[in-house]
Amino acid sequence: MRYVSGFLLGLINFALLDNVVLSRFLGLCPFLGVSKKTSTAAGMGTAVVAVITLSSAITYVINRYVLIPLGLVYMRTIAFILIIAALVQSVEIILKKKIPSLYKALGVYLPLITTNCAVLGVAIDSAQKGLGFFDAMVFSIGTSLGFLISIVLMAGIRERIEYNKIPKSFKGMPIVLLTAGLMAIAFFGFKGVSF
Repeated sequence: MRYVSGFLLGLINFALLDNVVLSRFLGLCPFLGVSKKTSTAAGMGTAVVAVITLSSAITYVINRYVLIPLGLVYMRTIAFILIIAALVQSVEIILKKKIPSLYKALGVYLPLITTNCAVLGVAIDSAQKGLGFFDAMVFSIGTSLGFLISIVLMAGIRERIEYNKIPKSFKGMPIVLLTAGLMAIAFFGFKGVSF
């Protein structure tokens, strides 16, 4: 029971209180670029959840059982980038064959997962903090769910903004950045919540 409550509290902490996009400002490229439609944002968020979770599991094993014993910790970033790139290519191939409509909707942003600093940031943070496998998985799942929540919320807001009267100087990216700032302030309010 203790593990279940720890798992749930960790998910809430990393998804809401320490949101990767709105608190740590990682993963802003796909957050701003793919959040025009809710369906596309949900697809991108789900792909990022899969990539972050799988890459964290694989990078934990590589770091723990290969890099540290061989004294190659300085190669951590390069190794992690290679692992993430391979996983993104796998996700891209799967989406192209299984869900071609989502593959076309994501377009150029799907390969951007490879360079998404949130994916690499989670893997490096887990390794630098010396998290065990269970804690690394809670950290990665919670962080990626936080990304999914924030990108879907942003897409929903952007869909609603399209039908509002906006001053000419705020149309396009300025209103999106203002919305992201207001969302960050709103998520900052979760910092006062204690468990």
